[in-house]
Amino acid sequence: MTVIDDDLRQMALQMAADARAYLTTVTEVAAGSSPAAALPLLLLAVSDVLGAGSRLGAITDVVPVDRFEPDLGPDHDVDPLRDNLANALVGVDEYTAVVDPLGGDETEQLTVSGGLVSVAQALVQGLRHFEAGRVTEALWWWQFSYLSDWGTTAASTLRALQEMLAHVRLDVEDDVAAEAEFEALQS
Repeated sequence: MTVIDDDLRQMALQMAADARAYLTTVTEVAAGSSPAAALPLLLLAVSDVLGAGSRLGAITDVVPVDRFEPDLGPDHDVDPLRDNLANALVGVDEYTAVVDPLGGDETEQLTVSGGLVSVAQALVQGLRHFEAGRVTEALWWWQFSYLSDWGTTAASTLRALQEMLAHVRLDVEDDVAAEAEFEALQS
C-alpha cells in the first residue's frame, strides 16, 4: 500500500462514506421503499455525491505508484439496479441533454436511471479499491472517473431530477394554486 498523507486519507474516508450513502439511497429508491420521496431522495443523493466529486476535482491529481489498475475481478452486476430504477421512474425516466455545453448545441436522449447507475458503477469501482486497502488507487479512480465521466453524468442527471421535482411541485391548476395562496395568507 502506498503511503498517503492524512488529508488524502481523510478525503478517501469521506468519499467512501459519500459513495456508500449514494449507493444506499439509489438502491432503496430502486426497491420502491418510499415512492413518494423518490425524487427528493435522488436529488439529495446526486447533489451530495457531486459535492464529494467536486472536492476531488479541486485537488491536485492523485497518481498511484503503479500505472495500471489492479484487476478486481468481475464487474459488479448493475442490471437489476438499472431495471428497478427504470421501473420506479417509469414515465419520467427519459430526458434530453446537451452533449457538451461548451462545444455546441448537439443533444442526446438519456435516462435518469442510466445516469444513476453509471455513477453507481464508478463509485463501486472506487469502493472496491478502497476496501482492498488501495486508498490511493481508490482516490485516483474516483477523481479520474469524476472528471472523465460520472461528474458530467451526475450533473446532467441532477438537472433532470431538479426539473422533475419542479414540475411535480409547481405544475398545479390555477384554482388550486390560488386556493393554497389564499389559505397561506389567512393563516
